[in-house]
Amino acid sequence: MIKLKCIAVDDEPLALDIIEDYISKVPFLELVKRTENPIEALQLVQAGGIDLVFLDVQMSELTGIQFLKIAGDKACYILTTAYSEYALESYDLNVSDYLLKPIAFDRFYKAAEKVNNKLKVAEPAEAPQQILSSAPFSSTSQPIQDFIFVKTEHKIQKIQLEDVLYIEGLKDYISIFTKTERIITLQNMKKMEETLPSAQFIRVHKSYIIAFDKIESIERSRITICGKVIPVGDTYREEFFKRIEQKNI
Repeated sequence: MIKLKCIAVDDEPLALDIIEDYISKVPFLELVKRTENPIEALQLVQAGGIDLVFLDVQMSELTGIQFLKIAGDKACYILTTAYSEYALESYDLNVSDYLLKPIAFDRFYKAAEKVNNKLKVAEPAEAPQQILSSAPFSSTSQPIQDFIFVKTEHKIQKIQLEDVLYIEGLKDYISIFTKTERIITLQNMKKMEETLPSAQFIRVHKSYIIAFDKIESIERSRITICGKVIPVGDTYREEFFKRIEQKNI
């Protein structure tokens, strides 16, 4: 049986527990990610390979409505919320269904079945297995990505990864240095390290993550990128130079 690849997005862990449990009971659904971070979920949807998103409406970093407006039609969406007043606006954004909390399992199943039937009709008879099996995301592999979203003071900003030179962590925020600008976000270094594709980026110091292809030179334990000298910390030195050897630099 071909399963729909799903992610669940909600800033309440208990709500995620319920969605995860319900998904496990539906034979044509597969949960590939649950997250309290809507920006992380947005990146997964934009990267492709996600069929269905169970999306909370009221979240502090990014509301479900804002999520829909940014993500577009790359996946199907079932909204989950305790407030019915969002229903009209959500249908204007072409969501597949709208579930009011507390969500009963039979209502959840009906909404999921609607999406499953819709996708079956939309695909040619021979195509679903080929398309889903070759999707770039699975529970054991990361999607190929060429951009990320970060939350700045006034907006959510899309950053092309090919433009990133290095990232510097400070006390309460991080700075992302690109070819043309410095972008400041409250996201911490650990979370940023997890978000970035490891084939393109590596952490070299407690305060620095660098882009491999932007390295201009390495002298002892100092890296130069666009005139900036970046130290390699003792904790990261062995792994860094091992990766450098693998890339034949």
